[in-house]
Amino acid sequence: MQEGLSGKIANFFINSKLTILLMVALMIIGSYSSFLIPREEEPQINVPMADVLIGYPGASPQEVEKRIVKPLEQVLSNIKGIEHIHSMAMNGQAMIIVQFYVGQDIERSYVKLYDEMMKHSDMFPSGVMKPVIKTRSIDDVPMLGLTLWSDEMDEYQLRQLAEEVTNEVEKIKGVAVTKELGGAPRVVKVTLDNYLLKGNHVDAIGIMQMIQASNSSAQSGGFVDGDREFLVTTGDFLSSKEDLENLVIGTNANLPVYLRQVAKITDGSTTPKSYVSFGYGKNRPEHSGNPSEYPAVTISVAKVKGADAMQISEKILEQMEHLKKDLIPDNVKLEVTRNYGETASDKVSELLLHLGIAIVAVTGLVMLAMGWRGGLVVFLSVPLTFALTLFSYYLLGYTLNRITLFALVFVVGIVVDDSIIIAENMHRHFKQKRLPFKQAAIYAINEVGNPTILATFTVIAAILPMAFVSGMMGPYMSPMPIGASIAMMLSLFVALTVTPYLGYHLLQEKDSHKDSHDGKLESSWIYRIYSKIEKPFLENSLKRGIMLLSTVLLLGGSMMLFFTKSVAVKMLPFDNKNEFQVVIDMPEGTTLERTSAVTREIANYISGRPEVINYQSYVGTSAPITFNGLVRHYDLRGGSNMADIQVNLLHKEDRSEQSHDIAKSIRPEIQKIAAKYGANVKIIEVPPGPPVLSTLVAEIYGPDYDEQIRIADSVKSILNATTDIVDVDWMVEADQTEYKFTVDNEKAMLNGVVPQQIVGNVTTLLREMPVSTFYDENSSNPVPVVMELADKDKTELSDITSMGIRNQNGSIVPLNDLIKVTKDTVQNTIFRKDQKGLFT
Repeated sequence: MQEGLSGKIANFFINSKLTILLMVALMIIGSYSSFLIPREEEPQINVPMADVLIGYPGASPQEVEKRIVKPLEQVLSNIKGIEHIHSMAMNGQAMIIVQFYVGQDIERSYVKLYDEMMKHSDMFPSGVMKPVIKTRSIDDVPMLGLTLWSDEMDEYQLRQLAEEVTNEVEKIKGVAVTKELGGAPRVVKVTLDNYLLKGNHVDAIGIMQMIQASNSSAQSGGFVDGDREFLVTTGDFLSSKEDLENLVIGTNANLPVYLRQVAKITDGSTTPKSYVSFGYGKNRPEHSGNPSEYPAVTISVAKVKGADAMQISEKILEQMEHLKKDLIPDNVKLEVTRNYGETASDKVSELLLHLGIAIVAVTGLVMLAMGWRGGLVVFLSVPLTFALTLFSYYLLGYTLNRITLFALVFVVGIVVDDSIIIAENMHRHFKQKRLPFKQAAIYAINEVGNPTILATFTVIAAILPMAFVSGMMGPYMSPMPIGASIAMMLSLFVALTVTPYLGYHLLQEKDSHKDSHDGKLESSWIYRIYSKIEKPFLENSLKRGIMLLSTVLLLGGSMMLFFTKSVAVKMLPFDNKNEFQVVIDMPEGTTLERTSAVTREIANYISGRPEVINYQSYVGTSAPITFNGLVRHYDLRGGSNMADIQVNLLHKEDRSEQSHDIAKSIRPEIQKIAAKYGANVKIIEVPPGPPVLSTLVAEIYGPDYDEQIRIADSVKSILNATTDIVDVDWMVEADQTEYKFTVDNEKAMLNGVVPQQIVGNVTTLLREMPVSTFYDENSSNPVPVVMELADKDKTELSDITSMGIRNQNGSIVPLNDLIKVTKDTVQNTIFRKDQKGLFT
């Protein structure tokens, strides 16, 4: 008997003691690899984009577009590998989103972007701030959210505590970026009295300059005296409230003017620019003791690339238990409002369970045909294949996530084929007893070896092209075809090495006694069933034709289900998540308090759902971004008219409804609440696939701004009227009133005031910008010094225009003598894509 390739391989392993050692080694390697491979919620994909942020204070959107956006678009378009350039020209700033082609070397692409920006850094006009480039990565999505809330402590106290907790979290290995959301950060606030400023002949810009000039220190060098060197340090930082109060800011009537004479200095919380609160679902037992919403601060934690989310989250939560004894007081509660390490572990465990069930099911089917010994051959062969596959995942740098493990579940029915074919043919030849056992085994393997090899590569040829899908879906789904192809190759290896050994030593024992039918297989029950069903089609051409025609009709009918819309078609199935997000956009110009009231009303309805465990409201700021928010730039959301509600649901095992069904059921009522206040509310679910801007996006291009808006409004109306389309939004901003203070240069110069003084005074006081930094060695974060007008001095427009400006002679000139006030509407953001005007 002439041995082929498969026969030679099998002949080497079929009776070798090395085969047992190989099996043990493979299982150890695979099991050990499963512990080394990091576990994550989502697959590691490159998000090939970067944000370029450029400030141009005071410039209109048209000026920003003309001076910054258009020239920069032309420069960046020369970079090879860029697919799209999205631009936004806003009041005083520009944002450009550079999107690279999927598959580009992301590090090289970023280097090209930095190089091109630095090369043309002199192209911007005077007044433009230095560009900030922010890259985006899947690891920017926080894997853990820790929410501190209390019914006794206020926002300021919670924020200080959260900063201390964050310091401890950052010490844990594997933690990359942490961020505190909510609370009132510590500031040293200088609240100026407009009347006292005028009476003491000082103004805000002069006070700011004195604070900055008095808050400096330096090592000034040294001197030598008596063969010894002495060092000199000059100046001192402002380190106490008294230092600021006793600061001399000017003179009046030849007497010093102290800051305490014109301002109230407080060391405490900043003016609220956002509200974060926490609440329990009304059907939760915790709600009875905590029935309201409470001030909260959320600490979001992101991990380093390639780290195990499950292990890091476990370490952080273990550290939190220690901090509850030492740092976190009893009147502060700690809730884990996001734990992707836990959900990743649950998904991995669930998929591994399904993998085990699939292996057992296949083994059971084999046992029905070949007995328990044949089933045992397959049962021992398949785990070896998956052990080697996990080792391959480890070598390729993959993580254990729902995509890589889905690949294993997907191919479990395919990878057993090779072992079943080899084992079944050996079993058949052993039953026939035409050759001695070893020769029969080699003959059986030779007989089906080449077809098995061909069938394996045929399956790989059918699966592998999925790895070359274009767009972000390609790298997102690539672990599945690559993992499946690797599993197929390894199953062939196991089938030609381990399966012959197991079959030879297990299957031959089945024929230790005389077979009553002289080795004929025709007497077996499975053959009789197969013969009864299949034989009529083989012997009768009419029956064959009917069967073929029926098959074609059934195939055609199943294909028609798509065209008749009897079966819904989508790329990926919905994932049953334990969370979703409600994004609220009030009209521009809405106050923070009004947005907060609308958010509370929506949250109150959501909390009544039985599936809701708890929720967090983020008003004026963004919630910790999810996988979906990464591409949609939800982390940049902020402003008095914006809010997010993060909703956490019961574990999917504890509820009957899918998360998607829950989101669908609450949407109508939420939309009713939103309609009362003119709000646009969207329910955002974590997508089952790669993140996208939206499910359906319509882009309107054109040179005429008003015509673009008209067409966009028509498209929006069509979408709103279309069945099954929900949460329609567009980029058009609501009108917001603004007052323009135009400096009368002639009057200003005649009064000894330069225009920059006016701009500096008004901007410093109304924006509450940090003018310096308070020196405190014990503070976790820098403590800014901010200046503001007293509330009584900024309730009306006339209060602001009565502000005093100090001229060159030391006299105070009222602001309304130097400016012209005009009422106008804020100019809307200009959107562009690939150097063309755009509305979506």
